[in-house]
Amino acid sequence: MSASNGGTRTRTIAERRTIDYIPEAERHGGLFSQFTLWLAANLQITAIVTGALAVVLGGDVFWSLVGILIGQIIGAGVMALHGAQGPQLGLPQMISSRVQFGVYGAVIPIVLVCLMYVGFSASGTVLAGQAVAQLLHVDDAVGIVAFTAVIVVFTVLGYRVIHGIGRIASVVGVIAFVYMFAQLLIGHDVGALLGNCHFTLANFLLAMSLSASWQIAFGPYVADYSRYLPRATSARKTFWAIGLGSGIGAQISMVFGVFAAALAGKQFSGHEVSFVVGLGATGKIAALLFFAIAFGKITITTLNAYGSVMSITTVVSGFRGDNRLSTRSRLVYILAMVGVAMWLALAGRHAFLKEFSSFILFLLAFFTPWSAINLVDYYFITRDRYDVPALYDPDGRYGQWNTTGIVIYVIGVLVQLPFISSAFYTGPLVDSLDGADISWIVGLIVPAVLYFFAARRTAAHIPAQLILPADSTLVGERVSQ
Repeated sequence: MSASNGGTRTRTIAERRTIDYIPEAERHGGLFSQFTLWLAANLQITAIVTGALAVVLGGDVFWSLVGILIGQIIGAGVMALHGAQGPQLGLPQMISSRVQFGVYGAVIPIVLVCLMYVGFSASGTVLAGQAVAQLLHVDDAVGIVAFTAVIVVFTVLGYRVIHGIGRIASVVGVIAFVYMFAQLLIGHDVGALLGNCHFTLANFLLAMSLSASWQIAFGPYVADYSRYLPRATSARKTFWAIGLGSGIGAQISMVFGVFAAALAGKQFSGHEVSFVVGLGATGKIAALLFFAIAFGKITITTLNAYGSVMSITTVVSGFRGDNRLSTRSRLVYILAMVGVAMWLALAGRHAFLKEFSSFILFLLAFFTPWSAINLVDYYFITRDRYDVPALYDPDGRYGQWNTTGIVIYVIGVLVQLPFISSAFYTGPLVDSLDGADISWIVGLIVPAVLYFFAARRTAAHIPAQLILPADSTLVGERVSQ
């Protein structure tokens, strides 16, 4: 990235910034890179498994595909609205939560973000480690460690390298999926498969929930990867680049998962990596598919690792009252977060990880209220008029704790509990809905409405214009608290 020092701009491979504001002089990149990054992040084995669940859990092919598509549109729209904030604010996603929750209060959702992304990293590392092990003809544990080492390197290098990997992975992913679709569907009557329609509301809502929740889970860190774009970048175009990349990539993967589960049945469920590689037939093609699986997990696992480091840095900086992190401390945070994910992957690769994954998915219920509050505040209350320097000051404009945001967030979590359906926890109203999980819908609507009306009454902290650190007088004058 570019860094300024005494007026001189230098370029280094490894990123130096973390949660601090990105000055205009260091902005770079374009919208196509946003598209390819999120396309690559979704063209991967875990998204295939997620789509397959719609059929494995009882849905038919046709309505599963329709439900997944609708959920994809809704979820990708939500996550892309978060991503469009990046160029305007020049900040990682979770730091902006201090506007809605206070400098200390923002720690509440951020800690849960850290837990979930470490968990996602662990589960993805297991699948990637298996692919690496088969490719190198080593034990799964060795494959997990080798894959983790690659993730550490890319996370240390940071933003620019991550986008570069995304461009390569998107090409690899597209080629791999074209081949896999061809091999999977050859010799099968797809029309007959689609013609077997048995609509049930529960299974339809399940398919919607799978894809919508998948996309919403990106919300807490999507702006981390758009914050270096020039401020002049159109918010609308940023929205479409991110949303289309993520939505198209996930839809391709999940459609493949639906067809794989419907055509292969037990040969697919529980044997996802071996099934996909089995489509390769010959040794060389199989090896290439192992590589594609491992490479496909590199992008998303690096995003998880990088995002979790941004989140833990946000937590620590809130109590320290600054936005600086030394290179050594940044490396320690990366090793710690990635190391925990690797340890969980090694410990749970045989049995524990399934139950742990259920717990991680349960944590999604704690993200939808955050997402609703953040989006309503940014687009309808503050309308991007943030005081960026005050985000790092516990005694500043946004205070230490924002009671309004915290109370509505808690309400948003609680109202979802009756509607959650997971292996970890099932709410009391799930049976009356034939097993359908609509918690994410409730978790978006209720806190959004409550925050909209409550925040309008306490809008004294909103500055007249966006205030940036470099030269606040050029952007807008501070108003008194």
